[in-house]
Amino acid sequence: MSMLTPPGMGGKYRIKGDAYPRMRRPRKRGRLVLALVGAVVALGLIGWGTVQLIDVFGGGKAKAAAHKKDCPTPAASASPAAAPQALPKPGQITVNVYNATPRGGLAKSVADELKKRGFAIGKVGNAPEEYDKKVPGNGVLLGAPTATRGSFSVLGTQLKGAAQKTDTRDTQDVDLIIGTTFGALNTPKDANAALAALARPAPAPSGKC
Repeated sequence: MSMLTPPGMGGKYRIKGDAYPRMRRPRKRGRLVLALVGAVVALGLIGWGTVQLIDVFGGGKAKAAAHKKDCPTPAASASPAAAPQALPKPGQITVNVYNATPRGGLAKSVADELKKRGFAIGKVGNAPEEYDKKVPGNGVLLGAPTATRGSFSVLGTQLKGAAQKTDTRDTQDVDLIIGTTFGALNTPKDANAALAALARPAPAPSGKC
């Protein structure tokens, strides 16, 4: 045993010549790995916070601009939108009132009420054979194809649920054929409100992007 070797120590701690045993503690690799992971996480948080600050103080406007850019812009119209076709007034519509129900006097009472509301009254009587007792609803509006562009709409405000049909006539009069479920015309208040709505149609809603 060398004189430089403390008593009781030998083996790997034995000093031989000019070689001295290393007395270092073993490195703790776990702490090093944890330190590296912590540093990476900290850098990530710092980067995320920086991005958020940029978004708050400047990025919001950029996003809004990009969103606006992506939204489709309606093509400019070459000419102003055409005004809706003017509806005829009740006095410009001649109504023939026909009763297709078994109830007597119904055509005359309906015709009298329509006259009070400003409609011109034409023929009044029982319905033709092809419709007599064969109209299951409240009624049928019958007229020339041109009646669908105004007269039907105006007369339809007076009677709920009336079906619309066209025939080959070349006159502007309109037939109101009263059906079996008919109870009464719309109240004047409701009819006037419906007429006002026809005169001022709601604009079509614009699409949102």
